[in-house]
Amino acid sequence: MSFLNKPALKKLKCLESYISKFNKAVIAYSGGVDSSLLLKLSCDVLGKQNVLAVTAFSETYPQKDKEQALSFIRKYSVNAITINTLELQNPEFNKNPKNRCYHCKHELFAKITAIAKKHNIPVIFDGSNYDDLSDFRPGRKAVKQFKVKSPLLENKITKQEVREISRHLRLPTWNKPQMACLASRIPYGTRITTNSLTKIDKAENYLRGLGFYNVRVRHYGEIARIEVSKEQINKLFHTNTSEKILRKFKTLGYKYITIDLEGYRTGSMNL
Repeated sequence: MSFLNKPALKKLKCLESYISKFNKAVIAYSGGVDSSLLLKLSCDVLGKQNVLAVTAFSETYPQKDKEQALSFIRKYSVNAITINTLELQNPEFNKNPKNRCYHCKHELFAKITAIAKKHNIPVIFDGSNYDDLSDFRPGRKAVKQFKVKSPLLENKITKQEVREISRHLRLPTWNKPQMACLASRIPYGTRITTNSLTKIDKAENYLRGLGFYNVRVRHYGEIARIEVSKEQINKLFHTNTSEKILRKFKTLGYKYITIDLEGYRTGSMNL
């Protein structure tokens, strides 16, 4: 195991103590670094038989993340249920307002709440961390409405500490790039369609296949705005790489392919 500094180790102990107050728990499991840590610790503290992971799939969920979530569940032999959410059928989500995430999370937690009741499990955990308080998170309203607990957030564990603890526990997700639903690549007010989400997913997967780590393809109809980590921006201008990207993106239907010189950053569509 890697060395864990004293503040992070103390928070880990507090988190384990927090989880131990519940006999059973449903984990809203996305497959990201936060919910993966929460799921593993819940299984360790409560016992696998007392933990149920619920993972929701839809057109907004990247295919690569789906595969990784299912792989994590298999690796740790977790009791799990997968469900489908239908946010694209909700006009309030589909028209892409600024509180889009609220409508998505509302449907998600409504379905997970029903599952928890069916299995007689008194609490639902989600993977929100302490940093989420400083970001624009309209989905937090749904978390509160359905009385979902956020153990990482409530124990003031930041994203960096989640990664440090995950590495300490040798979780394969410790350095996984930050996740976000595909709809977050589309400007507010622009209608969300299955076609646009599929196009974005294929474009981002292609860039990852070329070795780019943190990747976002912001979608503006015929225009794609590529974000990668600042240290990898120069790689986009390598002759072979740029030509490959241009060819691929144009086959996907993009007419203009641009590069954001500020590089990858979360929430850039909130500006």
